[in-house]
Amino acid sequence: MFEKTEVKEINRAVLAGLCAPCLSAEENASDESLEELAALLDTAGGTCLGTVLQNRSAPDPRTFIGEGKAAEIKELVQSLGADIVIFDNPLSPSQQRVLTEELGVTVMDRSALILDIFAKRARTSEGRLQVALAQYKYLLPRLTGMWKHLERQEGAIGTRGPGETQLESDRRHIHRKIAKLEEELKDVRRVRATQRERREKNEVPVVAIVGYTNAGKSTLLNALTGSDIPANNRLFDTLDTTTRTLELSDTCTVLVSDTVGFISKLPHQLVDAFKATLEELTFADLLLHVIDASDPNWREQAAVVDRLVQELGAAETPRLEVFNKCDRFVGDILPHGEDMVSISAKTGAGLEKLCAAMEQRLDAGVRRVELRLPYDKGGVLDALYREAKVERVDYGEVIEVTAVCTPKTLGRVGEYIVSN
Repeated sequence: MFEKTEVKEINRAVLAGLCAPCLSAEENASDESLEELAALLDTAGGTCLGTVLQNRSAPDPRTFIGEGKAAEIKELVQSLGADIVIFDNPLSPSQQRVLTEELGVTVMDRSALILDIFAKRARTSEGRLQVALAQYKYLLPRLTGMWKHLERQEGAIGTRGPGETQLESDRRHIHRKIAKLEEELKDVRRVRATQRERREKNEVPVVAIVGYTNAGKSTLLNALTGSDIPANNRLFDTLDTTTRTLELSDTCTVLVSDTVGFISKLPHQLVDAFKATLEELTFADLLLHVIDASDPNWREQAAVVDRLVQELGAAETPRLEVFNKCDRFVGDILPHGEDMVSISAKTGAGLEKLCAAMEQRLDAGVRRVELRLPYDKGGVLDALYREAKVERVDYGEVIEVTAVCTPKTLGRVGEYIVSN
């Protein structure tokens, strides 16, 4: 049902949202969040015909937005010829069903739209696994509404008819699919764990790029490593993790990984499903938090990323805040500080300063040294191969070695060092 990545293209939509004091910041809608929802719709291939923002003391249990406002939206849908209504707020399965019946068109919420975009954008087998798992988890509580037309009156003869049989059959099928997908993602995690052990054995530092969607993460990775990853000006253009090698200096080589972009109100199903990928953040040696300095809402976007990074267990990982698109910054003074760097990944401005800041945090105490080892100290050479970057080995009267060592290794082989 969800294995295919081809999804129905959304065409003409009306966007709706509710602002209520009792809702949390993640649940509330605003003019800014509706603008972002319109950008998401554009990414999905649809067109926004109009927006409706309702202020109300509390959501209506039945229609969420209120009977009167629902009738107003229905008139708007009919007059504009819309074929779908998308809510910025999360809808319960029953509210989604009621609104679909009353408005006469398909109704979905922000989470469903984001899942739709992810299904279209995922390219690797791992990405498709993660999106499929998120979609099944989103669908499961909504099955009852899908089979509403086959339900019987409760308590009457024949209550347990074909509707319930089909519903239970579908539930069992989806539970089986979820279990299968979770098992396959466990295999992905095992492979990642093996790769991590190999990196740790070779002591290759890992830098993970995180940030709000469309902040310029892929453009930055291209600028740093000379890659040609597609980097377009749209939300969630890159979903699949990409890792490239970057030589910061002759003593410091790192792996730089681009990750999926974050966004406010990111469906929790997606956060759970992408943990196989995002858990890399907890093992990174340094996070580059890319912030769009040209966006007036950058503070709110940065707070969303900080919250999700903390949720993923990477709050203690060292971090550099990288203010990108500084060539389009409209304020008076660019953000600055000890752990802040302003750059333009597009023009290349500030990249040297960023590399220097990365090297300062990752290359602390790393030295290239010359060693002279007696032949009966072959175990020391083995340790160097395991823990350092061995560049040269010559066998003469003694074993002469040139290696790039961390402070930890330098302490172990200090008596054999003849020069730095």
